[in-house]
Amino acid sequence: MTITSSSIISQAEAVNRGFSRQSAIYDEADRNNPVLQDLRRQVYAHVRKFIKPASRILELNAGTGLDALYFVSQGHRIHATDLSDGMISQVRQKIQQNNIATQLTCQQLSYTQLDKCSQKNFDYVFSIFGGLNCVRDLSQVTRNLPGLLNDEAYVTFVIMPPVSLWELTWVLKGNLQKAVRRLRREGTVAHLEGEYFKTYYHSLNAIRKSLQPSFHLIACESLALLSPPPHCSAFPVRHPRIYNFLRGTDRLLRRLYPFNRWGDHLIATFQLSR
Repeated sequence: MTITSSSIISQAEAVNRGFSRQSAIYDEADRNNPVLQDLRRQVYAHVRKFIKPASRILELNAGTGLDALYFVSQGHRIHATDLSDGMISQVRQKIQQNNIATQLTCQQLSYTQLDKCSQKNFDYVFSIFGGLNCVRDLSQVTRNLPGLLNDEAYVTFVIMPPVSLWELTWVLKGNLQKAVRRLRREGTVAHLEGEYFKTYYHSLNAIRKSLQPSFHLIACESLALLSPPPHCSAFPVRHPRIYNFLRGTDRLLRRLYPFNRWGDHLIATFQLSR
């Protein structure tokens, strides 16, 4: 199937529909994916290095609220935002089921419209697993952050960069187009639950540029540098020794330049400087 720009009617509408359809199965798929569970634990460990006790967190592209529940369990208060009808519905269910309305609030809101955010005075902004890759220009997101944050607040973006060593191995399988898809400046078409929309891959320099001059880089590390990405969920079961070796190698390299710029995702943390 050939996808043209004219077939992608509205990026936001397509993203909403695709992720809304996925919302009903997202939590179960997450629980059953050992790779994704490992990467999520790595993200949490990264955030714990910087987050202060009882912080107020603004979460972008919050999904079904899995990460919000974790941060609530750690004693924080979270305002979870997401564009998707279905995802926000799942967050509301979690709030009701867990009786945590004072610790977790939610708002259906695109991260490009943060000037309409119903709350302010956050200590931390958090966005996980490539939600920000649906926007071409990150400054559309970051331009409104300083007005929402307390002094010395932190921002952690978990985002897909242009270089993924795992994807580059597709060259060995004769699929050059798939191997270099992240390097296309005009983005690449993603497919989710019958919907098509553009995905853009952002380098650390692009993230840093979008946050200047208000923020400075604190830390950066890669996710799934040599180990398989989340869509290879069967790999740890089929090849446990190889998987453990690759994960161990990742731990040695993931914070070192230039490996902390590569991977299926990277984690980048910045601090507000006024």
